[in-house]
Amino acid sequence: MAFNQELEAITQAFSGHGVDEKSLVTILGKWDPLERESFRKKTPHSFSEDHERHFQRWDDQYVRLLKHEFVRFKNAVVLWTMHPWERDARLVKEALKKGPSAYGVLIEVACTRSSEELLGARKAYHSLFDHSIEEDVAPHIHGIERKLLVALVSAYRYEGSKVKDDTAKSEAKILSNAIKNAHKKPINEDDEVIRILATRSKPHLQAVYKHYKEISGKNLDEDLDDLRFKETVQCLCTPKYISVRF
Repeated sequence: MAFNQELEAITQAFSGHGVDEKSLVTILGKWDPLERESFRKKTPHSFSEDHERHFQRWDDQYVRLLKHEFVRFKNAVVLWTMHPWERDARLVKEALKKGPSAYGVLIEVACTRSSEELLGARKAYHSLFDHSIEEDVAPHIHGIERKLLVALVSAYRYEGSKVKDDTAKSEAKILSNAIKNAHKKPINEDDEVIRILATRSKPHLQAVYKHYKEISGKNLDEDLDDLRFKETVQCLCTPKYISVRF
């Protein structure tokens, strides 16, 4: 089926008169990001262009209509067709509403996206909710988790491949000492640990992870008792960590 025919079929499936699940599964499952972007641009009744921030966002009223039509299908399909920035912004908003059980979503969005992708999600959040992610995370999250999570969603990391190995080794020692002395000062209150995890590039942190194992004999995430720090390290440092991407 040609793309224009697929576009017509998907538009019909989203018409609000019942859901053509077969078309949605068959076509959306094989569309790449550029084809999904073309769909958003060619269906202005469903999406509006944010000219200031340069992305297409779902029309809120249309999303409410689809909620009544989709039932079990709604979340996956609506998220699949969203601009990635909008999808991440809405995932963050939903995680904040759900509370601590969903804070892993904040970590995944903050740590598995590139700097530009995370910046895009922050722009989309501005557009959708008239707040910044940072100012919503800060009052919603209370206690020891807030400092780390605000720092992570605020990050704009260096994306290059250069790593200063001596610095990475030094910071691995800082993390090792912080974990050893966690009974005196909890790691979630250690500003140096948060600085390293929230500002360093992923290649740098992977070097830190390697040096940590050389120093301690164990992987960094294995030595961390705090769930949020463990999830952060796994997202940033371990290639086996699989992020759900669309």
